[in-house]
Amino acid sequence: MADNKIQVGMFTLGMVATNCYFLFRDNSEDADGYLHCIFVDPADKGERIFNALEEKKIKVDLILLTHGHFDHIGGVKKLKELSGAKAGCYIKEQALCGDPYLNCGNDYGMNVTVTPDIFYEDGGLITAAGMTGKLLATPGHTSGSCCFYFEEDGILISGDTLFEESVGRTDFPTGSTSELINSVKEKLFCLPDETIVYPGHGEITTIGHEKLYNPFII
Repeated sequence: MADNKIQVGMFTLGMVATNCYFLFRDNSEDADGYLHCIFVDPADKGERIFNALEEKKIKVDLILLTHGHFDHIGGVKKLKELSGAKAGCYIKEQALCGDPYLNCGNDYGMNVTVTPDIFYEDGGLITAAGMTGKLLATPGHTSGSCCFYFEEDGILISGDTLFEESVGRTDFPTGSTSELINSVKEKLFCLPDETIVYPGHGEITTIGHEKLYNPFII
């Protein structure tokens, strides 16, 4: 049904303007009148995120991480504590989540780490808050970078793998330009053109637009 589509809300937080997304269905209200959501990449200010969602009467059922860089995980601990939600990521990102050198926090004088509760394999299904998505492993920005694809609603949360007419940097620890390009070509550009891409930084785009106009993927 049209009114049952996944809705996507966004906060932009932190020193490098990271996009944080919360996904929910309008029909997910519980007996207390709360909607339930999946929250992706709590970049910073976990308490502020929790309070803002509380004002909207939205509960966090699951926290997902596209990768472990400090600017995508800074609010995880506090949001977990306040919401009681578990955090999950791609299994190959464990080391980066727990190491402030690998996740670049040390570069900014920030000792930011997180210990995820759930580890997903490539292609693993994610079910929470009345939604089902799939983890797509997209190494390149980091060795454990991933995207979250909600096929039924044509939504891709791309983290720092794919941006509007750009891609993520590969000069950080565990990054690889060749892997990133392959990830975009083999995992993302095979998705329907109308798929809406919600990136970790910058503006929303579509797979079709990026296939035509992204100068980094040739």
